[in-house]
Amino acid sequence: MRHNKKFNHLGRTADHRRALLANLAKSLIEHKRITTTLAKAKELKKYVEPLITKAKEDSTNSRRVVFSYLQSKEAIKELFGPIAEKVGDRPGGYTRIIKLGFRQGDAAQTCFIELVDFDPEMAKSETKKKATRRSRRSSGAKAEAPAQEVAATEAPVAAEAPKAE
Repeated sequence: MRHNKKFNHLGRTADHRRALLANLAKSLIEHKRITTTLAKAKELKKYVEPLITKAKEDSTNSRRVVFSYLQSKEAIKELFGPIAEKVGDRPGGYTRIIKLGFRQGDAAQTCFIELVDFDPEMAKSETKKKATRRSRRSSGAKAEAPAQEVAATEAPVAAEAPKAE
């Protein structure tokens, strides 16, 4: 039975798993997007999101707590600097997992894991989708009506022109 076993051990000992997640978290914070397997990404999401929440409050204690997990001064500077500024008003959900497919060698499912506020392409596409939905409802019928009127006015003029010659 699997009672009270809520996390994936990833086939590693506890120390190895802790080191793996710390290194993945450092890479994610420094590069904003990393490619890994789906199982590791899901565990990394559980590991790094509380650290980002802790980074919203820039105090000596929160820096020490996060440093005890990451063990990297560069990652701490990045986390408490630009990342904390961008996610300051977000209530949670700081990371996004995008599935890529299966790896050639062992058929492991691979994916991107990225920080949500640091992907400009996704931000552009989300704003376009919202604008498109609004325009279809309200101005969609209005846009078609003038197009029909223009076509109706141009067709008779074109038909009359050959008769006049």
